[in-house]
Amino acid sequence: MFFEQAIAHTKSYRRFFLGCALTIYAATYGVLAGASNAAIASFAACNAAQFESTLAPAVMTTIEARAYWLSSKLIRWPGMTPGSKVRLYTSRTGQLKLSKGGKPLGFDEVFTLTEAGKVLDSSIAKRFAYIGSGKEYELANANSQQLKSLQQAQVMIATEDNEGQILDYTGLQIAGALDDLYKTAGSLNDYGASISKTASVKTTQTQFRVWAPTAQRVSVCLYPDGKTKSTAILPMQLDADTGAWHTSDKTDLSGKYYTYLIDVHVPGQGLVRNRVTDSYSISLTTDSKRSYIADLSSSKLKPKGWDEQKLSYKVKNQTDMQVYELHVRDFSINDATVKPAWRGKYLAFTEAHSNGMRHLQALSTAGMTDIHLLPVFDFATVSEAHCQTPVIKGKADSEEQQKLATQYADKDCYNWGYEPYHYNAPEGSYATDAGDGSKRIIEFRKMVMALHSAGLRVGMDVVYNHTAGAGQTPYSVLDRIVPGYYQRLNQLGQIERSTCCDNTATENTMMAKLMSDSVSLWTRHYKIDSFRFDLMGHQPRQAMEDMQARLLQETGRQIQFLGEGWNFGEIADGKRFVQASQLSLNGSGIGSFSDRARDALRGGGHGDAGEGIVKNQGYINGLLHMPNALADQGRPRQNLLRAADMIRLGLAGSIRSFSMQTFDDKTRQLQDIDYGGQPAGYASQPGEVVNYVENHDNQTLFDINAYRLPLETSSADRARIQALALATTAFSQGVAYYHAGVDILRSKSMDSNSFNSGDWFNRLDWSYSDNYFGTGLPPEKDNTQFYPYIKLALKQPNIKPTREDIAYCRDQFRDLLQIRASSSLFRLSTASDIAQRLHFYNTGATQNPLLIAAHLDGKQLAEANFGSVMYFINISPQAQSIVIDEQSGRSYQLHPTHLLTQAADKRVAAEAKYENISGQFTIPALSAVVFVGQ
Repeated sequence: MFFEQAIAHTKSYRRFFLGCALTIYAATYGVLAGASNAAIASFAACNAAQFESTLAPAVMTTIEARAYWLSSKLIRWPGMTPGSKVRLYTSRTGQLKLSKGGKPLGFDEVFTLTEAGKVLDSSIAKRFAYIGSGKEYELANANSQQLKSLQQAQVMIATEDNEGQILDYTGLQIAGALDDLYKTAGSLNDYGASISKTASVKTTQTQFRVWAPTAQRVSVCLYPDGKTKSTAILPMQLDADTGAWHTSDKTDLSGKYYTYLIDVHVPGQGLVRNRVTDSYSISLTTDSKRSYIADLSSSKLKPKGWDEQKLSYKVKNQTDMQVYELHVRDFSINDATVKPAWRGKYLAFTEAHSNGMRHLQALSTAGMTDIHLLPVFDFATVSEAHCQTPVIKGKADSEEQQKLATQYADKDCYNWGYEPYHYNAPEGSYATDAGDGSKRIIEFRKMVMALHSAGLRVGMDVVYNHTAGAGQTPYSVLDRIVPGYYQRLNQLGQIERSTCCDNTATENTMMAKLMSDSVSLWTRHYKIDSFRFDLMGHQPRQAMEDMQARLLQETGRQIQFLGEGWNFGEIADGKRFVQASQLSLNGSGIGSFSDRARDALRGGGHGDAGEGIVKNQGYINGLLHMPNALADQGRPRQNLLRAADMIRLGLAGSIRSFSMQTFDDKTRQLQDIDYGGQPAGYASQPGEVVNYVENHDNQTLFDINAYRLPLETSSADRARIQALALATTAFSQGVAYYHAGVDILRSKSMDSNSFNSGDWFNRLDWSYSDNYFGTGLPPEKDNTQFYPYIKLALKQPNIKPTREDIAYCRDQFRDLLQIRASSSLFRLSTASDIAQRLHFYNTGATQNPLLIAAHLDGKQLAEANFGSVMYFINISPQAQSIVIDEQSGRSYQLHPTHLLTQAADKRVAAEAKYENISGQFTIPALSAVVFVGQ
């Protein structure tokens, strides 16, 4: 009250009352009594409307950083010639003014650099090989304290003529210096806020630690809750050895909130005071405005039975994984059997009798091992306080639905979540109360427990390759704590954005540590079983291997790593480090998604444009045998033969050393088959490949088939073709990966990129009455060029599936899961086993490319359960027969799953045949069939 009255007084008294008020706050809550003007200003910044204030504006607002700190003393300026006179200038407040032809102004200190005479250390030379040649310069006489002080200031280097006039100048990229100066920073394991208890003296304290070596001053703002103004500020001390700032409060602050105030030089802006959340936040308040203080080991944050729950042991080898990729909101927002308040939330998974959980339980019973959740860490793109869900309706090919979805795209409650804000905190929009930092922790854990209780392991989709923001932008965290360190920079010092957003530099020590600490936290405190890494090829392989080894040591269990190993961008082809990409992961045991069989099955690829989206048919949707209206006439038969070879390659796990006869009658190892200039076979072991035909990206399988199958194809045949594509994944060696809803013919009304298309275009129907095809034209932004073809398809009555079609695909998928789970032959764990036990028939130039035929030898193999397996995939609309002399005289029967009364495809039991004398197998049209023998 006193503070409010003071504000209400006239100007002549206001300054006096403000000082008194802050003194009272200080005495009560820990601000130093008789606080300096600087301390008062800091306290005001805790509650300011803006998250930044400029303490000293920079003179130079546009600065390139073309030079690199290679280590604490060494600098390389690419392009410099021997004999150049180079000096280093500094200013603590950003007052440097350098211009070509002029003389330096506004500097605090100047250092003359000498040309380094030593050969670069091999590790430094390797790390910075990508920046190009140039002279190395040395700060020969600077001591450790000076070198560390330099990193807290504005620093620029200039080459000058004999009169001291500037010929050229540049800023510097700092990662090499910070990694060298603060080598021990990575050994600390208590970053963030932590609660510690001393049993001997029965005391509890709260400690804060943040790595901010470039900061000039750091404080902690404390808040009693998520809304009330700050009531205290704690100054932090710098540890000169680690570059970390720390402080503590001799009380247990659990349940309270905090932010940091960081005074730091920001290139181009000057000395700035940033109010910023903690990059190590374990939870937050609404819209991530404040970090939450808690001990994740506290019983108050654990659901009943959390510590006692039993983890699934379905997965002994990585190849045992059968994964269902699922978005938290998609799972339940459309499920009327879930409590309204829990729809779209973590707690929906605790509704054991909901339609959605019944579906997941059925998948688990059939053999599914893992649910992989799209991002559930804190992301930036959904308002947790004010998101809105529009009411949408319209005709099958109407533009109205997409107009409304687009209008609400940035203010609705939907996003895939690939815009990381805080890596270590659960996303708040999935909690029932985002304003309470404890709720998202407890409810996330309840979700994990519910899935574990259903016999399903839980995996997370993690996005350490970029952040939602950088620089001095609202969603920037890392870059406002240590500007210029955590993000990957180009040759001008600008942030690389090849991944769509602000790329991170996981090759830098403390970014790699943040990533490692994060997966460790999710594994230890949330019992996460596996991880799927978004754009994993942008991470160093070594960082990935180190993380996996760390988790094994900490948990005693193997935590599986899968990821997107695409090779592109500024790190492509190993420009900066050995990547965790497809061709670079051999021997690592880390799985990467394979596009080989996927593209052969679906047809086309990312480059499809215009009518190519229709005419680029694939193996499963009519490449040669069912041409659509736009298909080129007279397509060579070789196209289909090549596609069949690529399907076999996928079935063999994309193993480099596996040999098979190809379409031209030559026997080749898979690594010798060309795939766009790369080896088609790229994995050393089957656990290093992830097989799939659909995931959250691009069109669903149903929708790509709506483009490419002849329009007259019946809805029943479309369901059979969808199931055939899923059979290729189920029968492939490696990890089997499926997108949620692919089993119930999921459609996004042909949307190619639904990351921000809202609930309407991302719905799932666990009542199995609709797949949501023909619910309006998809959003213009990513689909408008395809509108002529989409409009034509959406109005076709025979494309929309019936309830019977959806039920068939659902049940056939479960049969496939059961078949894969029934024998280790479908999930061999070594390349040598695949070479010894897998053999393809019907190959070479004279093959029938519409029929895949393979044999698996189960003799003396643990858990094979069958001495011999023959499997077939018939993509023809007619039955196919094949004589295999080697398999005559055997005693094959249909796989037991095919013979169940509830088997989905009744045609298999009725029509599939094996003739013992001749060795002839007959396979029904559009079917996948497995025979087993002893």
